[in-house]
Amino acid sequence: MIDINGMAHLVVTVNQWEKATAFYKKLLPEMGMKLVFDGDEFCYHVGARTAIGLNRAAPEHADATFDQTRVGLHHFCLRARSREDIDRTADLVKEAGGTIVRGPMEGAWAPGYYYVLFEDPDGLRFEVNFVPGQGVLRDDLGQIDSGGDYK
Repeated sequence: MIDINGMAHLVVTVNQWEKATAFYKKLLPEMGMKLVFDGDEFCYHVGARTAIGLNRAAPEHADATFDQTRVGLHHFCLRARSREDIDRTADLVKEAGGTIVRGPMEGAWAPGYYYVLFEDPDGLRFEVNFVPGQGVLRDDLGQIDSGGDYK
C-alpha cells in the first residue's frame, strides 16, 4: 500500500487573471498559505499542508468559462478545524468578491459535517468543510448512498 500524506498541491487555470489573483491573495493567506511565487502567468501559495497555484489561461481560451458538469474538475475542498473557520471563510469569500453557492450549513456526508461552497471569479467551485472526529471513517457508520445519506 502507498501511504499518501495529504495533497501536495492543486493548480487551477483561470481566465480573469486580475480578479482571480486578487481573490485568492485575499483568501489563501487567511487559510495559512503564504504567497511564494507571484508572476504574470503563475501564482503559488503554500501552507496548511498543501499548496494552491493559479495558472493564467491561454489567450485562445479567453472566452471559455468553467463548467462543473464537463470532464475535469468538479470542485475542490479544504478541511477546516472548526465550524467558526467555515463561517469566517464565508465572510472572506464575500469580502473578496466570490459567490457563495451554499452555506455555511450542515450537510449529510458525515455526522457534524459543516461547510461552505463558493465560486471564484471564474466560477471554479471551492468548498471548505469541517468534520469532527473521524467523519465517514467512523466504524459505526454504514456506506453513503448517492444522495449523501447513510444506508
